[in-house]
Amino acid sequence: MSFPKLIPAFTAQIVIEPPANIGTTARGGTMLFVPFVPNSGSVKSEASYPIQLDAEFVHGADYVRMDPNGENVRLEIHSVGKDKTTGALFRFNYTGTVSLAGAAGKVFRGEPDMATTGFGDAFTHHVFETGNEKLYPLQNKVFVGSGRFIIEPGKPIVVEYKISEVTAS
Repeated sequence: MSFPKLIPAFTAQIVIEPPANIGTTARGGTMLFVPFVPNSGSVKSEASYPIQLDAEFVHGADYVRMDPNGENVRLEIHSVGKDKTTGALFRFNYTGTVSLAGAAGKVFRGEPDMATTGFGDAFTHHVFETGNEKLYPLQNKVFVGSGRFIIEPGKPIVVEYKISEVTAS
């Protein structure tokens, strides 16, 4: 039996604006709307990854839903990026789960002692969509990521993901 392996593919850095509370929705749990800072952030290929991408996020938003027990949040992100080399647009969406038990919880709660977190509280599944010939193969791959929050005084919060392609071993 062969388990899949991960191939390092991208690093994404998403600059976010402060969240807005949508409230408790029919699907349950409190929902937050977290917009990306437009025309900022990046998603870049690792040097060894065969599909090279160097892009900026044109726009995007995260719809964060808090579990009723308050232990985790569920991420649902919709965004558009633009490759700097070709000008190609692509849709970059992902879902994920973030544990609020550790340092990431302090960020979500806006606690005064929040600080840059380590990887391990946030895990994601990423999907690319595009009509661009160079980037088209990304649509047929499965990507997973691990995220962290970068906190710098006086600057917007940056969410950073290390994203890997899932493949056969």
